[in-house]
Amino acid sequence: MNSVKFILPADSCLPGERMEKRGEESMNKLLEFARNAQSIAILGHVRPDGDCVGACLAVWNYLAGQYPDKEIQVYLEQPPVKFHYLKRFDDISQDTDSGKQYDLCICLDSSDTERLGDFAGYLAGASQSICIDHHVTNRGYAMENIIDPDASATCELLCDFLDQDQINQTVAECIYTGILHDTNVFKNSNTTAKTMEAAGRMMAKGIDFGRIIDESFYRKTYVQNQILGRALMESILFLHGKCIFSAVRMKDMDFYNVTSADLDGIVDQLRVTGGVECAIFLHEIENHVYKVSMRSNQYVDVSRVAAFFGGGGHVRAAGCTMNGSMYDVVNNLSKHIEKQIQEHEG
Repeated sequence: MNSVKFILPADSCLPGERMEKRGEESMNKLLEFARNAQSIAILGHVRPDGDCVGACLAVWNYLAGQYPDKEIQVYLEQPPVKFHYLKRFDDISQDTDSGKQYDLCICLDSSDTERLGDFAGYLAGASQSICIDHHVTNRGYAMENIIDPDASATCELLCDFLDQDQINQTVAECIYTGILHDTNVFKNSNTTAKTMEAAGRMMAKGIDFGRIIDESFYRKTYVQNQILGRALMESILFLHGKCIFSAVRMKDMDFYNVTSADLDGIVDQLRVTGGVECAIFLHEIENHVYKVSMRSNQYVDVSRVAAFFGGGGHVRAAGCTMNGSMYDVVNNLSKHIEKQIQEHEG
């Protein structure tokens, strides 16, 4: 499959022109593809987060409003229930083998086909495809690719090129949710003035932004608070207090009757520990196989660490999957983190 990568870096246009140039070309391409397709599949990445779920449902609700007669379906692994307030959340399909072939497949917030997981077959079987993403590692795997690593979130990118007059409150809730989660409530280093402008435009659509923040970011169930407390109580400082890690094993998850979705926010709480530069959170997904989440505050590039072990992400937020005991995993990660700390300290 031939793919043409479309990237518009920040320095390719004059101040104030970036959104207009990128928006006009991108919106025309997306709407052209959608207008000519009778059936549309929308895909995101495995273990969907707020930006992924928000982007997929934003595009679904937007296109359904523009083209009510078209067949449109979002395929994702079961998203966290905290995003239930987004319209069409309950209509997301987990069917990886429906046998359906679509005229158009839209891939969102996924840097490569492997990240599409078991749903990649819908991309392979589609007559046309388009990828919209903000990850710098995306090399363009669809027929058309709209990729801007300068955007804080895929939802920020969508906000730029969807017709503002056609973004209703429902779509705005989806876009705001995605920006909110990929910026860690506008605290991560990827937050820019442009990010805040995009969020402001969505707020102007009449969304209840305070409720969205509470429901999708801060509110936790009783068992979520229990597993968070367990993880914090058993956390360990190392590298002279510059790093902290905690781990949750499968037997712990079984004891508290929680899933991986209930672990959201633990690594961020570890990150704000006083004196800590880098936080690591592990949770066991198979025997001696750990999902690794990393966060940093100022200078450690955790995306470099994650990439070394086959993962990826952003400078201040990244992850990967590693084999071994929890101490093996932490020891292997710490070598790379310590090197960056030493380089920073000179």
